Amino acid sequence: MFNTLMILLADAAPGTTAPAGGTPQGGDSLFSNPIMFFLPVGIVLFYFLFLRPARKQEQEKAALLTTTKKNDKIITHSGIYGTVVSVSEKEDEIVVRVDDNVRLKMVKNSILRNLTNEEAVKEAKAAKGAKGAKDTKSPVIPSSTAVTTKDGGA
Repeated sequence: MFNTLMILLADAAPGTTAPAGGTPQGGDSLFSNPIMFFLPVGIVLFYFLFLRPARKQEQEKAALLTTTKKNDKIITHSGIYGTVVSVSEKEDEIVVRVDDNVRLKMVKNSILRNLTNEEAVKEAKAAKGAKGAKDTKSPVIPSSTAVTTKDGGA
């Protein structure tokens, strides 16, 4: 594969000589080489498939960490369920109550999910869905008006 790539790049080089047939190959256009055509397409695909979703995940993670407050129920990356006791604004740490008289001090980045926020979002969607269902009236379907005939009559 590397050899093929090198051959294609050598063909696209501006100072190439004419082949043994005597007529030079057409290389005047920038996009005459397939690599030069697919390179911008590949860059755009790479951006939309990898960079943009990663940036979105980073923003969601930052929002999760900044909205965490006292008494939120959370799950850590290690699978520990707990309730936030305190959040340090100056340092990157929180204290989580796991059980009675068991408190863990950990960094904010160890939070995987905020269950309190997820429940609030779920309730808001349910309330919005219930409100939307009440507003729209179901259409009234008229009773059947089909005409029946006697056997053998058409």
